[in-house]
Amino acid sequence: MERAVTHALEVLRGLTDQYEVIVVDDGSTDGTAEIARRLVAQHHPRARLLIHRPNKGYGAALRTGFGCARYSLVFFTDCDNQFDIAELVYFVPQMEHYDVMTGFRVYRYDTVVRSILSWIYNRLVAILFRVRVRDVDCAFKLFRKEVLDQISIETDNFFVNTELLARARKWNFRIGEKGVRHYPRIAGETSVRASDIPRTLVEVARMWRHIYLPNRRQMERLMTSRAGGGYSEYVPGEASDA
Repeated sequence: MERAVTHALEVLRGLTDQYEVIVVDDGSTDGTAEIARRLVAQHHPRARLLIHRPNKGYGAALRTGFGCARYSLVFFTDCDNQFDIAELVYFVPQMEHYDVMTGFRVYRYDTVVRSILSWIYNRLVAILFRVRVRDVDCAFKLFRKEVLDQISIETDNFFVNTELLARARKWNFRIGEKGVRHYPRIAGETSVRASDIPRTLVEVARMWRHIYLPNRRQMERLMTSRAGGGYSEYVPGEASDA
C-alpha cells in the first residue's frame, strides 16, 4: 500500500497542480491503517485517509471515496500494485471525448480458470446491460465527477465495477476503454472460484432488476447511499478515535 500511494503522488504531481490521493481503509486489521496514517501525516492534504469501522465492503469503500473526492476527475484503483498509475497519462487526454475511461488488462497475470470466467462474465454483462467493454472488472477507471454524482452506487461488494458501468450506460454517458499493463499480485490472493458462478448469476439478475425496474425501497436506498456517511477521516494533529 505504501508503494502504491507514494507512486500515485509522484505521478499526479507531474500531471496536474490540483490533485489528491484518497485512501479508504475498509476496516483493516493487518496494520494498513497505521501505514496510511503515517503517509497522510507526511503528505496531508494531498493524501487523505477515510476509515470504515467495521468493514463495509469494496463497493462501500468506493462509494465513500467518490463522495469525498473534490476535483473534476476521479480515478480509482486497488493498492495491490497490479496496475501502474503512470498510465493515467494516456487516459486523461481521452476525457475530452468520454465521460468514463475504463482499462482492460493486457498480459493478464491471472489463472486460466479466472480468465475464462472473466471472459464469460464480460459477454453476459454486454448482453444484459449493453456495456460493451473488454474487461468490466478492471480496477483502473477514470470518471468525470458529475457522472459519479448522478449515478449513485447500491452495491457494497466487488460487483460495483459492473454497476458503475451499467448505470453510466443507462444514463448514456460516453464510455471509452484502453489497455493497461497487468502485473503479478505481490500481496493478498484472489478469492474468485468457479463455485462462485451460481451466486454471480443471482447477483447479476438482482442488479439488472434494481437498475431497470427499481421499486420505492430501492430508490430510497439509492438516495441514502448518495448521501454517504458511516466513515471517519483521519486528519494529522486532530484528535481521532480511529
